Amino acid sequence: MKKLSSLIILLCLSVNYINAQFTLDGEFKPRTEYRHGFGSIIPDAADAGYAISTRLRLNAGYQFDSYKFYVSLQDVIVWGENRQLRPEDSNNSFAIFQAWADIKLGEGFSTKLGRQLLVYDDQRIFGAVDWTQQARNHDAALIKYKKGKFMMDLGLAFNQDFNNPAGFQSVGNTFNTLGFFTYKTMQYAYLKQQWNSFSASALILNNGFQNFTGPADARVADGVSSLQTFGTHLNYKNGNFGAAFNGYLQTGERQNSLEVDGAYLLGLDLTYKASSKVTLGLGAEIISGNDASTADATEAFFPLFGTNHKFNGFMDYFYVGNHANSVGLTDIHASAKFALGEKSSLLVKVLNFSGEQDLPSGETSLGTEVDLVFAKKFKGFGLAIGYSQMFASDGMYELKGVSEDLAADNQNWGWVQLTIKPKFLNTKKVD
Repeated sequence: MKKLSSLIILLCLSVNYINAQFTLDGEFKPRTEYRHGFGSIIPDAADAGYAISTRLRLNAGYQFDSYKFYVSLQDVIVWGENRQLRPEDSNNSFAIFQAWADIKLGEGFSTKLGRQLLVYDDQRIFGAVDWTQQARNHDAALIKYKKGKFMMDLGLAFNQDFNNPAGFQSVGNTFNTLGFFTYKTMQYAYLKQQWNSFSASALILNNGFQNFTGPADARVADGVSSLQTFGTHLNYKNGNFGAAFNGYLQTGERQNSLEVDGAYLLGLDLTYKASSKVTLGLGAEIISGNDASTADATEAFFPLFGTNHKFNGFMDYFYVGNHANSVGLTDIHASAKFALGEKSSLLVKVLNFSGEQDLPSGETSLGTEVDLVFAKKFKGFGLAIGYSQMFASDGMYELKGVSEDLAADNQNWGWVQLTIKPKFLNTKKVD
């Protein structure tokens, strides 16, 4: 940490004397949450959760003629998690969130190497997951090409967890970090073409997951499962009308050789700006589920590294560390966003959920969620206030494993978030 701080100070002192641009900025984002049914049905006997967390970032960027360099330091703090006079952070949340170099190769080509965000289209498959305080990053190498309104990215990743003092394994390449679709290898190609009012992109993605056999305390590496995801995102906008379509398929194997066959995601969202102060939205998404007919195969789709909080309700009942091999989802939603002033807005969104497959009881209806978000920009900072209510159906109680008679009458969630992004330094490039 001291060495990194010294490097930033050195760059600040020297930047005026070289042909480069240096930026230094930060982020301070505290959020308080009241959770009484967030993520799952809360029983009546359980107390609501309440906590305050803060995301703190310090970002430094350096741009030279032939390359760009960027580093982002991040810490996520839950208020009160450290006892008084504790000399270290108890949850080890301090991290290098981004650290990459983007090097020009000529003729529209460049390569981007290191820890970075992978964000494409509407973030359905690759997203920043910025709502979570920790957010998502990838350690990857990209070959990038851009010419006019066409772009192409080729991405490669090979993940390893160092488990000895030498810094790497001397024999073999077993990857022991598991969970939440953490991959061992990744290869992808992303292509996008933009026209005047229409754009189309294609994604071909392969992920390799480390397999193990045996009990957790004596597990043995057992090869790699490969999962393929491919599809397209189409976007159209003309005047006050907009339309966006997602279509993706999955095949291959999930972790531990779970065969995937015919898994799909289809989504369509329409928007219409009714006036300067009102924007309306209407959409639907269908995500295939598992019929549970076999134990070693599934037809369930999972949107992998997308910003799932943006889709299927802000209360995160689906595909946010959950619902990974379940009954799928049919989500029909409508929204209205009102401009209340030059710098404030109110979003109202209603979503109706049902399973793409039947639950064991034969139920499919899961419930309806209502999301409200008020946002206001002030001079130098922003404030957002949200409230969500889940009106669960019989199928939701069955899905989440809490009987209706034992569940709380109200399933709701509220939050308040402050965002400050100070710009400490931005030197202009010398010609």
